[in-house]
Amino acid sequence: MSDTTTNSLPAGAAIPAFGLPSDHGGKDLGVFLPTANGGWILSSTAPRLDGSFAYNREVAQLTEAHGLDFVMSMAKWRGFGGTTEHWRNSLDSQILMAALAACTQRVKVWTTVHTILQNPAVTAKMMSTLAQVSGGRAGLNVVTGSYKGEFEQMHAWPEGTGHDARYDLATEWVQIIKRLWSEASVDYRGDYFQMTDCQCDPKPLTRPFLVCAGTSERGMRFTATEMDAMFIGGQDDAEIKSISTRAKTIAADAGKALRTYAMMTLVIGDTDATAQAEADSYRAGFDEGAFRGMMQAYGMIDSEIGKENSFTASARSGFMSARIIGSADTVAARLTDLIDQCRLDGVMLIFPDYLRGIPLFSESILPQLRARFPGTAPLQSVR
Repeated sequence: MSDTTTNSLPAGAAIPAFGLPSDHGGKDLGVFLPTANGGWILSSTAPRLDGSFAYNREVAQLTEAHGLDFVMSMAKWRGFGGTTEHWRNSLDSQILMAALAACTQRVKVWTTVHTILQNPAVTAKMMSTLAQVSGGRAGLNVVTGSYKGEFEQMHAWPEGTGHDARYDLATEWVQIIKRLWSEASVDYRGDYFQMTDCQCDPKPLTRPFLVCAGTSERGMRFTATEMDAMFIGGQDDAEIKSISTRAKTIAADAGKALRTYAMMTLVIGDTDATAQAEADSYRAGFDEGAFRGMMQAYGMIDSEIGKENSFTASARSGFMSARIIGSADTVAARLTDLIDQCRLDGVMLIFPDYLRGIPLFSESILPQLRARFPGTAPLQSVR
């Protein structure tokens, strides 16, 4: 397999359009909402984000006003503890995104559902409702189950259903949802779900956008064949590029095009030095207790995939995602290089202080990225 050749999809293969820049070769730039207290930095000295609806409403409206493409929320039911009680307070993802859809007009609104917690027929109805409330801007982030302790508190963890089996479950789950969105009635007999003359009306006029973050081999195959996009991470650019290329190749072999997105925290300063000083100040308040709580929550996944995942590895620095630290020009250059070298179709952005960071990004970095990636060609697949 070549990792340098990009070819069009096979003749007749459909490329769903969702009103995103990537529909025509551009790059999708969105915001990961701070829907839980503490945001995405494990620190007592980071900006104090409360995770409230009022704050997230302002963030969503800023995202739209400044020309970004989507907002997404996570689904969380238990925090990590520590001195900051990180993520103790969090909003329900589906209800929040319906509320935000009603107070925005253009930006895409993507919610999160865990497949082991919610019946697919219930999810299909909720997403049809979100599609109607948003006027066709709905998206669904599918999570197959990563946090055993979080689900055990409600006795909802499927004992005996391992990592790969949870993707088998998710495959049935999402296939049922797709059928309910398009068929008058669904009968289904699977290993995990059964449907008898199951109905879901009204149908969404525009199918909701589907995304997942499965980067194991089984996760990539599920995402490449069932989803529209995949969130990826890695220890370095080489690993991110490898995952992106591999996922796109699997999708192309299935006659599909798959978007790949990275997640990135941006610390933007007047100079590289001031940005670094800001990041260092957050590290000085590192919440060791919250980090230990996070490692306990995610450790099960690390053991299943045989290595520390990029999320937990990054959090050792206090930042819960990969990050770019520097002046606006430095951040713009690094983002451009990341998108180019890793064959990404977009980036989901995180800011220490969203109300300051989004306008700053829009004014000083976004124009450079839009100019560099104008979007003039259809989305393509890699072979």
